[in-house]
Amino acid sequence: MRSYLHRVVRANEFYVLLVIVALSLIIQARSGQFFTANNLVDLANAMVVPGIFAVGAFMVLVSGGIDVSFPALASLAVYATTRLLVDAGWEGGIWLPFLLAMAFGAVLGAFNGFFAARYAVPVLIITLGTASVFSGIMQGALGSVQIPNIPPAMAEFGRSSLFVASNPKSGLTSSMPVSFLLLVVVVAIAFVVLKHTTFGRGIYAIGGDESAASRAGFNVRRTKFWLYVAVGVISAIAGLIRTSGMGQMHPTNLLGMELMVIAAVVLGGTAITGGTGTLTGAMLGTLLIVIVQNSMILVGVPTFWQGFALGVLIIVGTGISAIQLTRRARRRSAALV
Repeated sequence: MRSYLHRVVRANEFYVLLVIVALSLIIQARSGQFFTANNLVDLANAMVVPGIFAVGAFMVLVSGGIDVSFPALASLAVYATTRLLVDAGWEGGIWLPFLLAMAFGAVLGAFNGFFAARYAVPVLIITLGTASVFSGIMQGALGSVQIPNIPPAMAEFGRSSLFVASNPKSGLTSSMPVSFLLLVVVVAIAFVVLKHTTFGRGIYAIGGDESAASRAGFNVRRTKFWLYVAVGVISAIAGLIRTSGMGQMHPTNLLGMELMVIAAVVLGGTAITGGTGTLTGAMLGTLLIVIVQNSMILVGVPTFWQGFALGVLIIVGTGISAIQLTRRARRRSAALV
């Protein structure tokens, strides 16, 4: 029991949780509104898209790479899906938009995967390039413009809710979107894959030491390729949820989210150099970012300070990752001696 508690206290997730609890209590003390039902539902709603993005970003970071193309990938996949269905006059169910978006996401993810698997170039450089390619295709070849009238099934999915929470004092109400269940499903599937499959163990092994992973029998190229295909599918799901929730397709709405999502994953304890991290930490880091972005107004903090707070969290997260790497290097040196 003592050994278990010692591991828990030393885990990065424990300290992120403490920060979340402390921040929540401060906001509650200042506003009296943080723990109201409608605010908690609003936070859950705000978690959906960045939370799904964080799953994909986490998988790439664990493998030793940094993907900055997923917002552009999601935008292109969802824009192509929406444009195709609108032009075809689709009035069927939500299953086809999801299938099309996931298929487009898989193809675009395979584009990333091909270069990441074949060439010894940092993934950050590759995805910086592909992000520009994806944006260029969307804005140039497809001539992207805002689509105000999305297919009825997408609009209905965006409006659908599990339940409605109300605040007796303010009279405000908030709906828990059905899409929150998709976040739960994506996280659950990723957890099982990473913990209980050879593919998942290969991702961790490649992030720890690519050469050692190859010697251990993992097919590094194949694992990298299918990793980016999976990330493309996950990103497309997040993009379709955002578009459906907005009730319109805005080509640039998702662009720029990569910094926030990667910061959240790193805050959760995932090492920038790969091989270390947990989905629990990634979700806690995402929750912390969402609380900062959505709850500062409750304590009367101007919205322009959100950028400052996000920057501080990025520096803190990077610092924590650097400290962890330094400690790990020292332990290895001590073991060799």
